[in-house]
Amino acid sequence: MRIQVHWQEEVASKFPELAICTGVIHGVKVQSTTPETEKLRNEIFEEARRNFVLETLKDNPIVRAYRDFFWSLDIDPTKIRPSGEALLRRILQGKNIPKISNVVDAYNLASLKTIIPLSGYDLDKLFPPLVIRFSEKDDDVFQGIGMASPMRLERKMLLLTDQRRILCIYPYRDADATKITDETRNVLIVGYGAPKVEDERLREAVSTALELIRRVAGGTIEGVELHRCTA
Repeated sequence: MRIQVHWQEEVASKFPELAICTGVIHGVKVQSTTPETEKLRNEIFEEARRNFVLETLKDNPIVRAYRDFFWSLDIDPTKIRPSGEALLRRILQGKNIPKISNVVDAYNLASLKTIIPLSGYDLDKLFPPLVIRFSEKDDDVFQGIGMASPMRLERKMLLLTDQRRILCIYPYRDADATKITDETRNVLIVGYGAPKVEDERLREAVSTALELIRRVAGGTIEGVELHRCTA
């Protein structure tokens, strides 16, 4: 299926370079971490340690682009880190990343590998078209994964929504209602762009996530699509 994305005019005006990338995979089998998932984790952790150094990570062009973008959204990226950087930083610090399920682990590993923030959604729980917009004070309430109760959002937070609810506080916190569970069979992957992040980087991240999911959970990849910011 083709995913449509609409952009609020105010977002398009403020961030004309912004883009996101989507990809769909059908017929996955979600389960807890398998030997194949564990093998994949070890491969990508080793690759990350070979390719990156913690002390210079902040100077990486992709890390820098997302940090600058966070500052423009009034988010301090040293306190709330872009997810790709946060995952990579944990590995470089000698820590691990949580094991959720084979599918979630796969797209987290793709985010770690590419440093691009990624989300995975249960496609059958979505009501497209998707919308990228700013929050409205007192109107928007959001319950993220792991949150004990919903939070009322401040005005001007950047959001990804469908026609019924908020899916993500762009690009670092996903909604609980549309997360991937053991019952999920069809998955939407979203790669979140930032100014100065090339389109090809987004395509690569989403494609990598889909391929890793197929490797550990089966399924049929439908395709990858870039959505440029337009009013």
